[in-house]
Amino acid sequence: MIELLKELWQSTGIFEYLHGNWQNVIMILIALVLIYLAIVKKFEPYLLLPIAFGMLLINLPLGGLFAEPVYGWFNVAEGVFVDALPNNPDAIFNYISPEVVQVEIGGVITEYQWQLKEVGGLIHYLYQGVKLGIYPSLIFLGIGATTDFGPLIANPKSMLLGAAAQFGIFFTFLIAVLIPQFNGLEAASIAIIGGADGPTAIYLTSRLAPHLLGAISIAAYSYMALVPVIQPPIIRLLTTKKERQIKMEQLENVSQLKKILFPIIVTILVVLIIPSCAPLIGSLMLGNLIKESKVVPKLVETASNALLYIVTILLGISVGATAVGEVFLTLDTLLIIGLGVVAFAVATASGVIGGKIMCWATGGKVNPMIGAAGVSAVPMAARVVQIEGQKEDPTNFLLMHAMGPNVSGVIGSAIAAGALLVFFG
Repeated sequence: MIELLKELWQSTGIFEYLHGNWQNVIMILIALVLIYLAIVKKFEPYLLLPIAFGMLLINLPLGGLFAEPVYGWFNVAEGVFVDALPNNPDAIFNYISPEVVQVEIGGVITEYQWQLKEVGGLIHYLYQGVKLGIYPSLIFLGIGATTDFGPLIANPKSMLLGAAAQFGIFFTFLIAVLIPQFNGLEAASIAIIGGADGPTAIYLTSRLAPHLLGAISIAAYSYMALVPVIQPPIIRLLTTKKERQIKMEQLENVSQLKKILFPIIVTILVVLIIPSCAPLIGSLMLGNLIKESKVVPKLVETASNALLYIVTILLGISVGATAVGEVFLTLDTLLIIGLGVVAFAVATASGVIGGKIMCWATGGKVNPMIGAAGVSAVPMAARVVQIEGQKEDPTNFLLMHAMGPNVSGVIGSAIAAGALLVFFG
């Protein structure tokens, strides 16, 4: 009885915690804090909540959620798995296929099949959607089905502001690559946080530095939630009161034909120049095309609602489950969080500076604040610009003007990720 109780005690998670898994306890506390922020403070709850719960699950010991499947050679005649194929100098091996081999020893032929011996953990299978880039692409499909590129089409110059904001990505890359802890692949993954685009950050990191996926994804979505906190001081620092009060002319209406042609033309041009961003840009523009075509309303409804939210849950749990204590609780994570702030701040600042240049070039017709919306946190960054504009002049409506750079930033961050994949993929 005592031995039975001892075995029962040693099989519990509490026993595991008491014998060296203190990092997992800390990670559980961090997961609980993130759940609190998602539910109570509403910090990006749609993705932060499943990420935090995935983090909670994976740090509970002995669950085997991330266990890989085990394969082995199955002796068909005896109906049992064997540790290895016969190691006999007289054996003749006849491979029928990579999974089937017939072994002849002394005239006796035995068939062995490479079969699944033990199934993997649930999250191991869910994570394949991250590893293969399926979830981020499907999320971009849903985003495309909810995005109106009309403000960008009406004011094509705003694409320059979306491009200017991407400077934060490349600036942060130059800093990160100089830090001894990070190589080029890791620096590129960290830098993409500056795009303020969670799916893009996950897509690039899963290809270049999957061991940093937990830290980078949490940083990316945390800073997206903190857009209303981080951006206003930078905007006010770089602009004058007079500049913030600039009113812009109302945008012209965009024809349905232009809205249909836009995703087709963007897909062709971008993929021809940077083929590596085809999964993200192609999915984004497909989603937008089915929206603007107005002939498949059921597809639009599914892509923008059910599909988007289901994939968001799967993506969040899978990414959160990469944040294991011994991997997450390192100096690298602190550096990633710090560099993420730098990336986002520089992206905002470069967008505003681009807006100031455009303001000067147009003789004061462009409010430089809309450059801050060049980061692809849609529509949070555009709302920040609207709020800051109305603080200076309650009659100033900048939201639609800011949406141009904002949706341009979504395209820009995907292109930047594609460029980094070209260099490091």
